[in-house]
Amino acid sequence: MSRARVPLWAVCVLRVALATVYFQEEFLDGERWRNRWVQSISDSQFGHFRLSSGKFYGHKEKDKGLQTTQNGRFYAISASFKPFSNKGKTLIIQYTVKHEQKMDCGGGYIKVFPADVDQKNLNGKSPYYIMFGPDICGFDIKKVHVILHFKNQYHSNKKLIRCKVDSFTHLYSLILRPDLTYEVKIDGQAIESGSIEYDWHLTSLKKMEKSSAEPKDWDQAKDDKAQDWEKHFLDASASKPSDWNSELDGDWQASMLQKPLYQNGLKPEGIDKDVWLHQKLKNTNYLTEYDLSEFENIGAIGLELWQVRSGTIFDNFLITDDEKYAENFARATWGETKGPEREMDAIQAKEEMKKAREEDEEELMVRKFNGHENHFSRFHRRDEL
Repeated sequence: MSRARVPLWAVCVLRVALATVYFQEEFLDGERWRNRWVQSISDSQFGHFRLSSGKFYGHKEKDKGLQTTQNGRFYAISASFKPFSNKGKTLIIQYTVKHEQKMDCGGGYIKVFPADVDQKNLNGKSPYYIMFGPDICGFDIKKVHVILHFKNQYHSNKKLIRCKVDSFTHLYSLILRPDLTYEVKIDGQAIESGSIEYDWHLTSLKKMEKSSAEPKDWDQAKDDKAQDWEKHFLDASASKPSDWNSELDGDWQASMLQKPLYQNGLKPEGIDKDVWLHQKLKNTNYLTEYDLSEFENIGAIGLELWQVRSGTIFDNFLITDDEKYAENFARATWGETKGPEREMDAIQAKEEMKKAREEDEEELMVRKFNGHENHFSRFHRRDEL
């Protein structure tokens, strides 16, 4: 009996239904974006944003995004959404950024904030959960930041992740998974991945807190238990007799059985620390591995950065828990316009070269004409003499 094939559109609809989209912004409704995004008034000198697709683009409307407009300014703007926790879930943060001005020094990163962030007074001191995206300054700094907030500290990925430095639109994606793996993608291609625990400076913090959480007499207790373990162990199958009288017979205790000889070269190493750790996991002060990339109250996304030369365009923001949805969204937005954008840039470059060549030729002709005129004038005066 043959199976009926499921149409592709049905698979896509199912995928969308299964995905949770916490935030999505494409700026397709004109100036209504101002109703969703809050410009910080923390500093009167903060730069302002406008909606623009830039000087060249793949689609004039689809490529419109938030563009920085003033040189040498700090910028701070944010949008809120329904708060959520990514505990036990994958978290994908994705957006596009275009340094049309060919960035010399400035940020192109985004920040994810807790729901209680003061949007109207957003500034560099506002606490955030995640900072992600490119940062460029001179020849030395051309990197992708991936900073996570953990235990009241900010921790940077210790790997150097290179960012794009040209003037085209690029897609940046960060994936944090509940198994403590992560992935950084640029233009849909994985450029870095690994363990959140080891690729951030968190291992030493984990060891430090684990050490401080253990009882001081742990080693002595372990040695005592190990010695007992070497000789006897409780009979787990024993049960208190039905006629046992605690008042007359005292507290009942299971009998101790003689430890059998070691077999197959196996030797017990004392009481397992996991028994003790299991009790300590309930202590919120103890560092558990599941805290490293989990945030309880995610509720806003924003741009808080500095730029020497303005012109950067931010677009296609997405926060979701579904990697496939993020890939499909990328293909439907940046994937559709990246090619035409480069084509338009190439056409403009040819036109500019043609214009420059025509201007050079015109200037040369003027020089030649002036040269002939001067020569004629000198010859005419000599003839008169």
